[in-house]
Amino acid sequence: MSADRGAGQRKAVRVRIQGKVQGVWYRGWTVDQAGRLGLTGWVRNRSDGTVEALFAGPADAVDRMLEACRHGPPSALVRDVVSEPEQDPGMAGFEQRPTA
Repeated sequence: MSADRGAGQRKAVRVRIQGKVQGVWYRGWTVDQAGRLGLTGWVRNRSDGTVEALFAGPADAVDRMLEACRHGPPSALVRDVVSEPEQDPGMAGFEQRPTA
């Protein structure tokens, strides 16, 4: 029974990615990666130069996405990834949103 614990649990986190993450296809890359992992949520640029995202889905897939965000697409230079627990928005799909 303990082997299935991580697979069945859902997790949601809000993430702020800092560094050279705008103008390097970070949002498009995030949409692709989240889709491959079966996550729901959104990603957007922020006016302060960071990228913000909300990831929701199976806990192991969210954890894999957080690790991927530390590297990002080839042109990105990620300095930091800060995440905090968030309520699962219960939405379908993963979308790119306008700058906040």
